[in-house]
Amino acid sequence: MPKKYFKNLLPSNDSIRHNRWIRPFGAWLHHPNLWHFHRRSVSGGVAAGLFCGLIPGPFQMIGAAIVAVLFRVNLPVAILVTLYTNPFTIVPLYFIAYQLGVLITDPMHHVSFSRFVVPDMDWDNWLTVMVDWIVSLGKPFAVGLPLLAIILALTGYLVVRLSWRLWVVWQWKKRGMRKNKSL
Repeated sequence: MPKKYFKNLLPSNDSIRHNRWIRPFGAWLHHPNLWHFHRRSVSGGVAAGLFCGLIPGPFQMIGAAIVAVLFRVNLPVAILVTLYTNPFTIVPLYFIAYQLGVLITDPMHHVSFSRFVVPDMDWDNWLTVMVDWIVSLGKPFAVGLPLLAIILALTGYLVVRLSWRLWVVWQWKKRGMRKNKSL
């Protein structure tokens, strides 16, 4: 049921090929795994989205799209999964990344949450304020952010693969029970 639902939401291969915005990218976006829903493609898309979701700034979806194309995993899933980071979740996620970095680089360092208060910013200076804030977090953040991204990506990949497998086994058993009842 969910596979059929999502399949109806996706554009057809012909509409992708003939779209004027996508056409310049040629064969890059025509690989079947980018658009099909199967266990490997979707789990890879989730991993790509979780990994790229921690990219600072508004570049998460672009990063997820690039990773999805390079690894030939589901493109819409990769882009959609990046939405787990938003203004409410980014600071706690960055705090966890910083703590992971502290654990790896300097376990005796005391972590204070006050460093994670996002500074005041306006529409015209938000990018420079965010870059300055991220740079001020230093080496622990630079180590912890990719580590957290890898952990989230691997966890997401394995959870989707396992959940998909359990779903398929459950469907097989359900189908077998229906077959036995009809005999």
